[in-house]
Amino acid sequence: MPTPLYLTAAVALSAAITWGLRALPFAVLSPLRRSAALRRLSLSMPVGVMVILALYTLRGIEPTAWRSAVPAAAGLAAAVALHLRTRNAVVSVLGATALHVALATFWQA
Repeated sequence: MPTPLYLTAAVALSAAITWGLRALPFAVLSPLRRSAALRRLSLSMPVGVMVILALYTLRGIEPTAWRSAVPAAAGLAAAVALHLRTRNAVVSVLGATALHVALATFWQA
């Protein structure tokens, strides 16, 4: 049976480690907030990530297979158009996904 001193020390040590691990990212990121490179990455990374995800999604589609190419192309066009129109990622992703699923389900080429 552990003693009360042992349990108190274990809880205090666990709390100290947890607090330290949670505070560490803030301490590391504080000097980086003034970095010009990090500011540039924060502006260009979202577009780069979206391009990579779009290309990854379209990698297995054959352009000559109309049954799979038309829903994917229409969904991609809808995502771009909705995002340019609304500037809302949720609206563009949900709208494009709904169009793609509807076309993939009902499109008969």
